[in-house]
Amino acid sequence: QVHLVESGGGLVQAGGSLRLSCAASERTFSNASMGWFRQAPGREREFVAAINWNGGITRYADSVKGRFTITRDNAKNTVYLQMNSLKSEDTAVYYCAADVWAGDDPIIHAVGYDYWGQGTQVFVAS
Repeated sequence: QVHLVESGGGLVQAGGSLRLSCAASERTFSNASMGWFRQAPGREREFVAAINWNGGITRYADSVKGRFTITRDNAKNTVYLQMNSLKSEDTAVYYCAADVWAGDDPIIHAVGYDYWGQGTQVFVAS
């Protein structure tokens, strides 16, 4: 069982930045692909970013490319999402997820992830 705990959410003005963190409880984290997803009120959960086990491959949703950066520190069992130039449409609950059976290329579909965190709220005021 992998426990994931997100942190770093909050209220920010449009154009501002936040960095989300996701701490994993198990050493299996270092072999897992990690993803960030988000869900806004009344909308389905959507893919944001993903990173493979060694950080060598990353994937981004078109809506966040050039603004968000996903990284990981396997020594700390933590994955990060740096969010810059935030927009009001980025407002959502952000979830991290672990794909412990991952291949080398991280997947972008939520159904492929095995473990999920509780989420952290990001609110961007316009």
